[in-house]
Amino acid sequence: MLPFLLVSTRPEDVVADEEYETMYRFSGLRPRDLHRIRLEQSEEASSELASVDLAGYSGVMVGGSPFNTSMPQEEKTPTQVRVELSLGKMLDRVMADRIPFLGACYGVGTLGIHQGGVVDDTYGEEVGAVEVAVTEEGARDPLLADLPGSFHAYVGHKEAMRRLPPDAVLLASGQQCPIQMFRVGTHAYATQFHPELDETALLSRIEAYKYHGYFLPEDAEAVKQRVKDGPAVEMPSRILSAFVSTFAR
Repeated sequence: MLPFLLVSTRPEDVVADEEYETMYRFSGLRPRDLHRIRLEQSEEASSELASVDLAGYSGVMVGGSPFNTSMPQEEKTPTQVRVELSLGKMLDRVMADRIPFLGACYGVGTLGIHQGGVVDDTYGEEVGAVEVAVTEEGARDPLLADLPGSFHAYVGHKEAMRRLPPDAVLLASGQQCPIQMFRVGTHAYATQFHPELDETALLSRIEAYKYHGYFLPEDAEAVKQRVKDGPAVEMPSRILSAFVSTFAR
């Protein structure tokens, strides 16, 4: 089997490593089968991504990020500008060559904007578990076919898709955030929720990002308790394993 590629943009080493670990664990991959490029680290990482032969991978995954694609361009750091430029060029190749792609949370902004959708702060959601409803199209999709018609998933985002790209298919929705998962073509997917998160990883992220504006820093412990007291989140990780089983070659 050809390996998969994880493109990471998280500057925090602990969180980046946890994301990598849950990505390969929930997808059913071994570490050697999930290569990683930490795009935020350097210009060299951007050069590496630009030169990598995507045809040598079964598919590409993009994890979450503290970056917000809808932020005014003049407010973005040079690192974020470079990361977004690199991801845009990668998505040019992904879409042109029909490389299987799955973006989690930050992937909504990157794939959605690349394909002509609108991302803004209209449908942000607090950190925690929300109920996600699978659409009729979603029930027929191989990544969701084995999931129930509704399930709980972890979210926490300041921005979201307000309008789908013209050629996108809505696969899952939510009460507060109407676009929770979509597909472009038959190979490119994005989820607003985090299929790679379990409770332990989410609690770690709450601590890591308590000064990033998702909630007041002094409320971090209350947010953690809300997660602990909330519904069990068990189904979304199946999307990762379904992506791998569907596109592995």
